Amino acid sequence: MTVAKVTEITASSTVSFDDAVKAGLARADKTLNGIKGAWVQQMTVDYEDGAIKAYRVNMKVTFLLND
Repeated sequence: MTVAKVTEITASSTVSFDDAVKAGLARADKTLNGIKGAWVQQMTVDYEDGAIKAYRVNMKVTFLLND
């Protein structure tokens, strides 16, 4: 029997939303074993002086629990 858990993380990038997702998953992979997927729940930007300064994503990451 396999049991999974979901945790919520926030990641940001100055490049793009895609880069923020990749950076968040790469960081989560250092701590969590058995990541199976992620659901991007929310996307926001930091905007200043007429330009986007950062892309931010809130994700729910699903990973398997160890036996």
